[in-house]
Amino acid sequence: MPHVQLRDFKLHYDVVGRAGTPVLLIMGLTVPGRSWRSILPALQAEHRVAFFDHRGVGGSEAPRGPYSMAQMAGDVVGLLDHLGWAQAHVVGLSMGGMVAQHVALNARARVRSLALLATHAGGWQARLPQPKGIFHFIQTQLLRDRQAKLAALSSMLFPKEFLATCDRAALRVGLEEDFGEPVPKSVLLSQYAAIQGHYTADKLSRLKDLPALVIRPGQDILVRPDQSDRLARLIPNARLARFDHCGHAVTRQDPQGVARELLTHFAAADATA
Repeated sequence: MPHVQLRDFKLHYDVVGRAGTPVLLIMGLTVPGRSWRSILPALQAEHRVAFFDHRGVGGSEAPRGPYSMAQMAGDVVGLLDHLGWAQAHVVGLSMGGMVAQHVALNARARVRSLALLATHAGGWQARLPQPKGIFHFIQTQLLRDRQAKLAALSSMLFPKEFLATCDRAALRVGLEEDFGEPVPKSVLLSQYAAIQGHYTADKLSRLKDLPALVIRPGQDILVRPDQSDRLARLIPNARLARFDHCGHAVTRQDPQGVARELLTHFAAADATA
């Protein structure tokens, strides 16, 4: 993956696909950009797609924290500038969805459409996961045994019904690849500070002319599903897509369904652009 110099750090990114309107994917808290790979084949068949590692994650450098949503949204705009993309379909998952909201609010002209997956508009109630989510998140941070940590991560990201029937070995390989090397605690805390400062609920009505899609995983224990309902209400004319069987890692659990919703969303936005 190449790098681009953004103010005080180098950001690691990649671009796939050869044609179609640009798509920019923004991943969640401390998760590397390669974690989008489950839906990349479908998207890159029709679009030019970029993804990246947040500051402090993967191949990106870690400037001194704490970080803010304004800074992380600025990273996205800086990458768009570097790529020479005047506009892109912006897609964000979890913390990435929060960053995407700030990109849309602060640099509206750069956003062709907005897709928000398993995320929220801020506020103390929105930031508070379900008790099971808190429990498993703490386990992922404190457990030292690698297998126990991956088991806690699986329980945090996926419903037990899915875990009972999926290919656990294949799932573990993907989780090991993306979460096997934990980020420094300073980076985790710096990104978490940005989440704590995130609040867009009083501004999202400004996006009334922006094609917006909200994907709602119904079994999410990290971001409460009702927060997706709230997002869809706050963004005028947003379309809500329900994935009632999915947990927080909706792109891993149902990549074909998510890709289908995104491609439909992009096509509709392109048709009206």
